[in-house]
Amino acid sequence: MFKLSPSDFAYLYEECKLCYYLKIKHGIYQPSMPMPGVFSAINTRLQGNLVGKNLHVLSKNLPDGEVVTQEGWVESNVVPGTDVFIKGKYDLLVKLPDETHLLVDLKISQPGDDKIEKYKTQLGAYKFALENPASPAGGPKDGKKIVVSKLGLLIFYPDRVKFEKGEAVLSFPPSWLDVPIDDELFLEFVGKIDKLLAGAPPAESLSCKWCQYRHVGDQLAHVGSGPVQDDLPF
Repeated sequence: MFKLSPSDFAYLYEECKLCYYLKIKHGIYQPSMPMPGVFSAINTRLQGNLVGKNLHVLSKNLPDGEVVTQEGWVESNVVPGTDVFIKGKYDLLVKLPDETHLLVDLKISQPGDDKIEKYKTQLGAYKFALENPASPAGGPKDGKKIVVSKLGLLIFYPDRVKFEKGEAVLSFPPSWLDVPIDDELFLEFVGKIDKLLAGAPPAESLSCKWCQYRHVGDQLAHVGSGPVQDDLPF
């Protein structure tokens, strides 16, 4: 049984199937590069100040609903027909007027419609976990299914700065992108991952910098055993 983290879908899985395979199946991680603390600080403050408030407090252009949970951990049952389950942390859960929920992924990034395609499987995974919780300990707080009827991206990107009263004030206007729900597409996507993990190691991506680094490091560590590459490929 393999645990899938939704946050890996948009980058690691798409960038190099071999690196993804090694992480999930063998626990071999790419060397990590810490995110600058300023991004985490901005993200936490934005999310924390929305909890308990209607999204309309931020902008009337956002969906009508109250933010009820920030950074919630979820764990799903096994995805049907596979040997994998979902475990991860979503950003915001919003209760809508009809008592269903909106699942929001908050990004500090330049807005663009390409983000919908990039993050749809990540949001779909959190939706599956909320609607198919593994247990009270791993799913929602009450262990019950939470119905998610909408998915969306809340994107912030600074566009103005002003100086007043001894402070630099950045303006972060919000942008909203609806992400269409496609449960069948999500199950198909997870099925591909399950098939990948069940097979032999896949070929590495030719554009993967970590795979290139690994090969060059191996060559340099065995100088006497073969030819040495003069130039790094990146």
